[in-house]
Amino acid sequence: MATPTSNTLEPVNFLNPAILLSGTVDYQMYGNFRQQLANAPTSGLIVVELTTLGGDPEVARIMGEDVRFHSEVTPERRFVFLGKAAVYSAGTTFMSFFTRENRYLTRGTRVMIHERKMNSQVHVEGPLTTCIASLQATLNEINESIAIQNEGFENLIRGSQVAMDEVLQKAPSNWYVEAREALERGLIAGII
Repeated sequence: MATPTSNTLEPVNFLNPAILLSGTVDYQMYGNFRQQLANAPTSGLIVVELTTLGGDPEVARIMGEDVRFHSEVTPERRFVFLGKAAVYSAGTTFMSFFTRENRYLTRGTRVMIHERKMNSQVHVEGPLTTCIASLQATLNEINESIAIQNEGFENLIRGSQVAMDEVLQKAPSNWYVEAREALERGLIAGII
């Protein structure tokens, strides 16, 4: 089991989260997030509580970049993630932007890790060189999406006992990690 650090928070620290998010990770959630972030205290603990079945991974990355940026420019604030009940898909992407010592889950919460998905049809028509260019563009999109996905996986597992090979093996079939396992494997700092 992971050993708590001296910075490990207690349940009382989570009584009044500054930012409460639930539902689909989308631009509406992002607007809500930005409004609550603007109203959050300018120092001290900033708890960001999230429950989600997933959504847009790029929106999750935007929110995560906001957390990273604000953590760097306002070091007097400590941004802490609290996953509640379900942190799936894009929610896990968002969680990966918080350092491991600033990630917490409530009892019984499941984190779901999976590969990005794509739904696209390629239509090949026209001059042959144009056909090659459009096929290459699709391959470039897939390769770049894989690179972005793997950056998120690396952020998620940094400092844990989870290897990238394990994530790459389990993610294609939706890997569910219960809070106790997440703590034991070092993906989070504690369970509330």
